[in-house]
Amino acid sequence: MTHDHDLVLRPTEAQTAAALAPPPGRTGGDLVVETLRGLGATTVFGIPGQHALAVFDAVGRSDLRLIGLRVENNAGFAADAYGRLTGEAVPLLLSTGPGALTALPALQEAAAASAPVLAICSQVPGAGLGGGRRGHLHELRDQAASFRDVVKSVHTARTQSQIPSVIAEAWESALTAPHGPVWVEIPEDVLRAETLIPQVTGVDASPHELAPRPELTALAAHWLQNASRPVIIAGGGVVRADAAGKLKQLAERVNAPVVTTFGGKGAFPWTHPLSLQSWLEDRHMTDFLEDADVLLVVGSGLGELSSNYHTFFPSGRVVQIEADLGKLESNHPALGIHADARLALQALLETVDPREDPTAPDRVRMVLADIGARLAAQDLTLEQQLLASIRKALPPRSPSFWDMTILSYWAWSAFDARHPNTMHSAQGAGGLGYAFPAALGACVAEPGTPVLAVSGDGGAMYSIAELATAKQHDLDVTWLIVDDGGYGILREYMTDAYGAPVATELTRPDFAALAASFGVPAVTATPDSLREDLAKSLATPGPSVVVLPATLKMFAPTHL
Repeated sequence: MTHDHDLVLRPTEAQTAAALAPPPGRTGGDLVVETLRGLGATTVFGIPGQHALAVFDAVGRSDLRLIGLRVENNAGFAADAYGRLTGEAVPLLLSTGPGALTALPALQEAAAASAPVLAICSQVPGAGLGGGRRGHLHELRDQAASFRDVVKSVHTARTQSQIPSVIAEAWESALTAPHGPVWVEIPEDVLRAETLIPQVTGVDASPHELAPRPELTALAAHWLQNASRPVIIAGGGVVRADAAGKLKQLAERVNAPVVTTFGGKGAFPWTHPLSLQSWLEDRHMTDFLEDADVLLVVGSGLGELSSNYHTFFPSGRVVQIEADLGKLESNHPALGIHADARLALQALLETVDPREDPTAPDRVRMVLADIGARLAAQDLTLEQQLLASIRKALPPRSPSFWDMTILSYWAWSAFDARHPNTMHSAQGAGGLGYAFPAALGACVAEPGTPVLAVSGDGGAMYSIAELATAKQHDLDVTWLIVDDGGYGILREYMTDAYGAPVATELTRPDFAALAASFGVPAVTATPDSLREDLAKSLATPGPSVVVLPATLKMFAPTHL
């Protein structure tokens, strides 16, 4: 007997086929876009190239916001900053060969800073994969090999049916601690061909939690609560894990002074009685850290810049909490805890007993006073004045991005970031040209918030073309260019090491006039007018440029 409800619930074969048939005109590029939307992406960065046009066509027909820059490396820097500020995986769309390779330095910086960039690149047609030299446009013998040692993971979709799973796998990798850039490549014929695959639904890519082992955090808590002179070094892992609040709780509970690395700026309040600020390139600080009987290192590998150029040798017990297994105990023996900083700090807070130490703030004041006295003997008033002017002009919650220039080197040690995740630089990989395109990515991530970029004239020339991007998208960025006529920090390094600089003096444009040619307002400042000029530019919506002609110098190193 056939019941009426059977007739209603069973569609005909024709109805089933019609329901599953994809809309006409969809391609492999649509599968990429549908997967990204299913994973939660709202914004993509990139530059179109011939092999990647199917992806850009699909983006253009979608509701994704596309921010097109002028140079692939700058697009990578913008995606990096977007990922740092939002904690989201950020699609970076690239084309085969030269376009892909141009983004390598940006992906190296993203890897060093653990920024979750999802680079999606086209490839030569599928028949050209596997090392055969067919002479395709943009052909490389093994494109993925150029990125394998830079990014966190490499993924290839050889067919359309693989696209959703491969992108989801890469997304999960990018967001699993430690965050990092990942590489996805898809042959251009796979992207271009019309697809019979239904629209992508139900994509899931949940990152894995990296929790600490309880016996390790129990031992670390025991050491901390029974220490005589505990000290905490807080790195970028604290910022990325959004763990600044837990860090402050722990430091106050055990009365441990805290110094932040340059990547961890803002992880601990600058003016807190337990704050050692960020003076890691100073022998007084190095001595203070070496004297700790228990040193808790959270979210840092204690690399070159965090160890006063490897002149730091701890004498007490070291506990290192680090999500990157490659950094764990790489520089110093320690009780290594392979974990996300937030989860590990929470475990310590659940275990550690309070520790009283009324002398801790006094010891902090003494070491900061010693550092201040050393600087006061070096005629560095101009540099300190400029940093103070920038801090007063910059709204407390505004992000700032710093290139590899003398003022930035000062800022690593001396600038009060005010809040976590508001100060970023390229000190991870150390490449030039980071600040301005990264600031553009921050403007997209936090619309309505003025953003500051700081560059030297040499670094500015790496990204000057992105003035067009800032104008095209009307991004609220102020670009401070400190013009000293060359690569100032290299000039100083070479003079100190070899007696005279070579190839550091540069012919450069009139930056204010160049900005004006893009329709971007610009002003030439003096050290005395800098605060007012910056404040006015930051308060005016849209892009602007402030040029400061000034020759700065670094404080004397203590590691030599």
